[in-house]
Amino acid sequence: MKIISWNVNGIRSAYKKDFLKFITQEDPDIVCLQEIKAQENDLPFDLRLIPGYTLYVNSAEKKGYSGTAVYTKTKPLAVNTVLGFNRFDKEGRIIELSFENFTLINLYIPHGGRQKENLGYKLEVYKYLLAKFKKLQHNNVILMGDFNIAHKEIDLARPQQNKDNIMFTPKEREQLDVLVGLGFVDSFRAFDQKPGNYTWWPYAFGAKEKNMGWRIDYGFVSKPFVNNLKDAVIYSQVSGSDHCPAGLKLDI
Repeated sequence: MKIISWNVNGIRSAYKKDFLKFITQEDPDIVCLQEIKAQENDLPFDLRLIPGYTLYVNSAEKKGYSGTAVYTKTKPLAVNTVLGFNRFDKEGRIIELSFENFTLINLYIPHGGRQKENLGYKLEVYKYLLAKFKKLQHNNVILMGDFNIAHKEIDLARPQQNKDNIMFTPKEREQLDVLVGLGFVDSFRAFDQKPGNYTWWPYAFGAKEKNMGWRIDYGFVSKPFVNNLKDAVIYSQVSGSDHCPAGLKLDI
């Protein structure tokens, strides 16, 4: 089974930049999208009905903001779009799909703000999520999405210059430490320990061309499911957003 995650920074914008061509070429079983910035009724017909897939959308109440979506070839047994944290839930940041053999959770975690004005909110979201993950740690669980944190120094091009900046503060990085402590495995690092692998680049300063990026998009797999993990990849050559897709393969 191939699962791909992508913060598209506006699904209608990505649609105009060969989104469907990428999906057709890669032919994933499940596609998790973040920051779709659209209501389901606003999507072009081609995006609402991709042949072979069922679409699930969790849009933010505020139009043109946040939101998540999942395309899946296999229909889930149950779908949940609520964490239980009102502000987070109103922003459409989670889709949880329950299948026969595993649970998949698609996440778009808040950025926190350039001036850290929303860092408290971000950390509160992690508090809710980690409590949920603790209950699920002994199950077959896959977490996909934009976690908005570079976990280790290897996960960004300039760690020393960013050690006090949002997405790399000690408090944020601790949240992923806790997640790993619960037994969740960073799928990409299970196969590749090399630097220079990023999933997001600022639009300014030619950052993508210089590969001055951050790895903030992840696929985590719970400990009982790790032996099913077969590969993980970052599609750094794919454009269409300030993020690139990231994916994993599992034997299910």
